[in-house]
Amino acid sequence: MKTRSNAYRISLLALFIAIVIIQTLVPFLGYIPVGPFSIVTIQATTVIASVTMGTREGAIVGLVWGLTDWIRAFVWPTSPLAVYVLVNPLVSVVPRVLVGLVAGWLFFWLARKGAKTWHLALTGVVGALINTIFVLGFMALLYQFHMLPMAKLHIAKLMPWLLGIMATNGIPEAIMSGILVPVIGLPLRHLMSRVSK
Repeated sequence: MKTRSNAYRISLLALFIAIVIIQTLVPFLGYIPVGPFSIVTIQATTVIASVTMGTREGAIVGLVWGLTDWIRAFVWPTSPLAVYVLVNPLVSVVPRVLVGLVAGWLFFWLARKGAKTWHLALTGVVGALINTIFVLGFMALLYQFHMLPMAKLHIAKLMPWLLGIMATNGIPEAIMSGILVPVIGLPLRHLMSRVSK
């Protein structure tokens, strides 16, 4: 029975990885264009992987997301800014791994005495905010240390722009994740518990 459970977990992890790759490559699945920017939906997939499979698996899915986003910044950028910013793995990879890690830690801490729907919703919101805050935070940090090729842009002009992205992208992403994670994650968790018995 344990062999069956392990095989199921590996298959589910492979499925999550495949979904992230498809979301990254197929237009309007992982990145929904809104003007010159994109609203990201992939963080919900990463959080769902973390709350259904575990923190390690969530981090692996986040790593795959970050690596595909990093590669995409070179060959098919999702926004005009991506060619300047997402080519740095600190911006494109690290925050996505943190989404899986932090979401998993938060959920399993909240669900110590039993998982509830609001635990999943809160974890979805936090996972999305982790992505937004760390991507934009690392952008600002790298810019401050002159590690981004945007030397002519003054930090006073950059910060309102980053805050605007947080409002227009970060808030809708957090709301969407807060809805999708419990809707998809709850049935998947029940299925996982039945398979592991």
